[in-house]
Amino acid sequence: FIYLLNSNITLGKNGVPVAENFRLEQSTIADTVQVGQVRVKTLYLSVDPYMRCRMNEDTGSDYLRPWQLSEVADGGGIGVVEESQHHNLAKGDFVTSFTWPWQTAAILDGDSLQKLEPQLVNGRLSYFLGAAGITGLTALLGIREKGHVAMGANQTMVVSGAAGACGSLAGQIGRLEGCSRVVGIAGTDEKCSILVQEMGFDAAINYKKGDVAKQLRELCPGGVDVYFDNVGGDISDTVISQMNQNSHIILCGQISQYNKDVPYPPPLPPDTEKIQKERNITRERFLVLNYMDKQEASVLQLCQWIQEGKLKVRETVVEGLANIGAAFQSMMNGGNIGKQIVSISK
Repeated sequence: FIYLLNSNITLGKNGVPVAENFRLEQSTIADTVQVGQVRVKTLYLSVDPYMRCRMNEDTGSDYLRPWQLSEVADGGGIGVVEESQHHNLAKGDFVTSFTWPWQTAAILDGDSLQKLEPQLVNGRLSYFLGAAGITGLTALLGIREKGHVAMGANQTMVVSGAAGACGSLAGQIGRLEGCSRVVGIAGTDEKCSILVQEMGFDAAINYKKGDVAKQLRELCPGGVDVYFDNVGGDISDTVISQMNQNSHIILCGQISQYNKDVPYPPPLPPDTEKIQKERNITRERFLVLNYMDKQEASVLQLCQWIQEGKLKVRETVVEGLANIGAAFQSMMNGGNIGKQIVSISK
């Protein structure tokens, strides 16, 4: 089975993605595995906010290729090798790729795959798509490269989209790296409760209830030193208004803006931009792919924290390739807690 962009749907820069943007078809793969290739069975697929950008002919990014109508979609995936003609991969190996096709089975170039070691994540293979994968790397390297967090500096970090895949890790990593106070912003009381009770955030704000600016002042009386920004828009304007002199924004994502025809990163409103400049607040685009020379050591650090129980991991799992479109739609609407995963086969 393969999952494709639906040719009956007109995709555009303005609009909300829905499950009907995709369709499921049955197809076949080649009988023969060529030299250098492997045949794999798909185990897990990842759906992520950046994929909304791939639904435009112009993704707004030079590193993202747009999905094509009536072609198989792709993204982060994990599978098991069933047949190999590759010198470094054997039957039974678990492998991953950032460009895994949305198929139940596939023949892939072995050089495009990375071999996984399940013991590093206590056997939870799907973690390699989240906490021990590109999501965890984004949180860790974003904080280390753009957050200027230092042990003993008494810094306060605020995380928006805090119950999502990246935000839920970023708050915990901010604490592990040295922040003395971590406050999350999320969209439901349940998410806020999980952030505080399970993930060690000092406090969490439900942005759909009450006055966010007032709550933020109460919870961050010394102002905000580091802002891990996953959402952009009004929430970010509110946080920036309470940031300290020489503070830092980690510009990770802008999910509130992805369905709009605006450049990335979206420009700040004039009043917010004035605050940023007057207070010398750094706001530089962060792309984890620019720091892949630090990938190996960083993944090992993330795995160590997972094994030690210092990094709590949440996943929202949907079963079956047929439901990946609905999972994508739900994730874009905040329906997930932690990483959104689609389990394909056992």
